[in-house]
Amino acid sequence: MAKVAIITGADGCMGQEEVLSVARAGYEVVMACRNPQKAWPVCKELIAKTHNATIRVIRLDLASFASIHAFVEAFREVYDHVDLLMNNAGTLLHHADTTDDGVERTVGVNYLGHYVLTRQLLPIMPAGSRIVSMVSLTFRFGHLDHDIFSPIDQKHFNRFSTYSDSKLALLYFTLDLAEELKERGIAVNCADPGIVSTNIIRQGITVIDKLCDIFFRPIIYKPAKGASTLIYLALDPDLTVTGRCFAHKKPVKLRRKVIESPWRPQLREQTDAVIRKITERLSTSAATNDNNNA
Repeated sequence: MAKVAIITGADGCMGQEEVLSVARAGYEVVMACRNPQKAWPVCKELIAKTHNATIRVIRLDLASFASIHAFVEAFREVYDHVDLLMNNAGTLLHHADTTDDGVERTVGVNYLGHYVLTRQLLPIMPAGSRIVSMVSLTFRFGHLDHDIFSPIDQKHFNRFSTYSDSKLALLYFTLDLAEELKERGIAVNCADPGIVSTNIIRQGITVIDKLCDIFFRPIIYKPAKGASTLIYLALDPDLTVTGRCFAHKKPVKLRRKVIESPWRPQLREQTDAVIRKITERLSTSAATNDNNNA
């Protein structure tokens, strides 16, 4: 039985490096991308480079519960299992925005969307599967002593703080899920790629971005270097650990106050509450539409 991998944000700079490595390792790869029109040409190039014709694109918008549900349904029409899930996609917005479901968009995409996607795929993940998520060194600056899911007005929006909060939340999800899945033999880890030369570091200010291209990008990591730790966690045959964060292919020592933070269990409760609220609203809307069409 062929091994199957899902990589979110697979048409991005680091995502493409991950597809190359995973496809060359013999996996059938599903590129989970928000814009299939943009992703298909990338997919064709990756097929040509890897000589692996089992790379395909399925649309996934992590900012929409409906899209996540539709992705999982489309995936399960083709596959009955997934052996590797790489939660690679991420966003760093310049302006305040919300998801289709009314959640602050950075948190909705970077954390909540991957949370929901992962949970929906767990029933078809066999023993020996791996889940790897892309966090960031900025998780160290995250604070979860507030409601991270509520929309933020532009006046109070801080892109760096919001991004850091989303990555700390994803780190906690990694730690919690690893403990939950230990008995099933599923390894769950996350990777800090460092500062990487991708579009996510753009400020949206022409002059600053041009100066960044000239003076900053040449000295930071290339996408292949940034993706290397995530690829290591996904493919290294000798890796046996779970519930760890890695950087430069080595475990990161997390401070006790991070691991034992009182906001960690509160995040779980808030996440479950938000998911219930959105799910109930979607179910009510669907039932209303069915009644109207009857």
